Amino acid sequence: MLNLTESALRTLNDILTAGIAITAFSLLLYALSLNLKDRVTRSFVIILACVVVVFLGESLGSVASTTDQLEFWMRFQWLGIVFLPAAYLQLSDSLLATTGRPSRGRRRFFVRLAYVLSFVFLATLPFHLLVGDLVQGAGPVPHFQRTWFTWIFTICYAVGIGFSFYNLWRAYERTITRASRRRMLYLMVGALAPALGSYPYLLFGFGFAAQNTLIFWLAVTFSNLLVSALLVLMAYAVAFFGVSWPDRIVRRRLLKWVMRGPVTASAVLGITTIVRRLTVPLGIDASAAISVIMVASILIFEHLITLAAPGWERWLFHKRDRANLDLLQALEERLLTLSDLHQFQEAILAAVCDRLQVSTAFLAYLGKQDLEMLVTIGGDQSLEGENLSEYLLQAVVQNGNQPELFSWGDYRLIPLYDQEDGAKNMLGLLGVKYPVSRNLDDDQNEALAILADRAALALSDHHRQQQVFNSLEALSPQIEMIQRLRAASRYDSTEMLLAPDLALYQEDLSPWVKDALSHYWGGPKLTESPLLELQVVQQSAKESGENPTNALRAILRRAIDQVRPEGDRRFTAEWILYNILEMKFLEGHKVREIALRLAMSEADLYRKQRVAIEAVANAIVEMEQQTREEMSAILENENQPQVSK
Repeated sequence: MLNLTESALRTLNDILTAGIAITAFSLLLYALSLNLKDRVTRSFVIILACVVVVFLGESLGSVASTTDQLEFWMRFQWLGIVFLPAAYLQLSDSLLATTGRPSRGRRRFFVRLAYVLSFVFLATLPFHLLVGDLVQGAGPVPHFQRTWFTWIFTICYAVGIGFSFYNLWRAYERTITRASRRRMLYLMVGALAPALGSYPYLLFGFGFAAQNTLIFWLAVTFSNLLVSALLVLMAYAVAFFGVSWPDRIVRRRLLKWVMRGPVTASAVLGITTIVRRLTVPLGIDASAAISVIMVASILIFEHLITLAAPGWERWLFHKRDRANLDLLQALEERLLTLSDLHQFQEAILAAVCDRLQVSTAFLAYLGKQDLEMLVTIGGDQSLEGENLSEYLLQAVVQNGNQPELFSWGDYRLIPLYDQEDGAKNMLGLLGVKYPVSRNLDDDQNEALAILADRAALALSDHHRQQQVFNSLEALSPQIEMIQRLRAASRYDSTEMLLAPDLALYQEDLSPWVKDALSHYWGGPKLTESPLLELQVVQQSAKESGENPTNALRAILRRAIDQVRPEGDRRFTAEWILYNILEMKFLEGHKVREIALRLAMSEADLYRKQRVAIEAVANAIVEMEQQTREEMSAILENENQPQVSK
């Protein structure tokens, strides 16, 4: 019975070890999709890479067929073990810097020293200095003998991890908000998993393990379960660093990734391992069935996750905001897109033609300026004239208060109105080519009225949707700024909330520059550009006495001149960016003309144009930063007390 229990625990431990490797690798891939510019995220990636190496070596070593393979994979584990203290010191330094306590040189020096020591320890590994020879048969699992150098490494390991957790506690003490303190606590607890679960304790405890194998396997199984859970907890805490997504988005993405990645992969691995080990003693060849079981398990787990995801998202993440989020989700699912509108109105026109026994009809939509042909049936060439919109509007005006159905040449026209709140706002026109000599009977008039009402209803819904989208578009910059401020102030609220606006809008600067350049010689994208709020533009307008629009035009010109290489203008490779800016935005040439002049394809021209606009945006950022620094210096000088003579 004891041997059966130990065998079951050994099998479970093998599955858990492989599961930890899978979980760490999955979380590593997830972390790589986050903002790697953030120092905390980069440090976490290094820790995960170390954990992957440690548990991958242990997992592959457990199934090694020869002693040489076993020793190779067990030494392979130490590639991750030796770098863990340095990675933890880097993580703790990054967290302190994030919470407003950047290193003044001392912490950074110790981080670099830790990496140097890690490389030194790693260099001794092939020479059996860091650990000794491989021992088999003297304990429940193979292990290395310890050496005098092992003691030195263990002391360095403990000191490095200890100082790291001391810095983590300091970072926790510096957080203020309840959410940030809770996540920092999650991070501290989760960080215990790689630090304590990766060290090979059999270097010192192989005697106890050999005498108490059941206790050993129970402890190892519990440790691996704890490491799996704490790794996910640590990844959850780190996922909030360096991103401006709302908290619900961070939680939802991580949970979906964990369920579809490590949970599914580990479960499938466990099922196939158990089936394989149960069938071997029975003498059953299950190699063919294993593939079927693996594929079926993956499909079943993925299907169950898809079915359960909406429920757990509403229960876990959308408690207080469930009504608003459900409304947005319903809007997304029931959205009447332009393609849907075309399809529905085409069906309306087909029904009109079928009811009246004709072949030609059209539906025009009243846009911001004039009527736009939305759908046509029958291919009448007269409906493609340049002044068609003007003629149709004149016909509507001339009709005045006459009955809604009126004639226009060979067509019968029905104005489509939005009659909500008692007001009649024209949305468009439905026209059908029907001989004037023929009269419509009552059934045809009734059918035409019903179809026209439904066409008007679709246009009305589309119009209201466009109003919603316009409102969302107008709110997007402010919402994005608030989300960035909220995300940036999670751990260092004072500095981030007082940071210059430029840092918040830097990602949006290139699109704004492109819009302003497209209307360089006049237009709403220049006169209403958010770039007008930049201090460099306001200062330029103040100094030159011009209006802000002309000042912005001058700033754009200065930025373009900074892209210009030295010397006379040429049409060589180094002049491409400047030539594109000059010819496209300042001289107003068409894309095809510029592509022919510069001997490049239009696709390549658009790629180079994007680079050129980014260069102009970077130049404006530098000018803005310089202006802010100059104004700050002026204010400091003005605020200094004057010394009386």
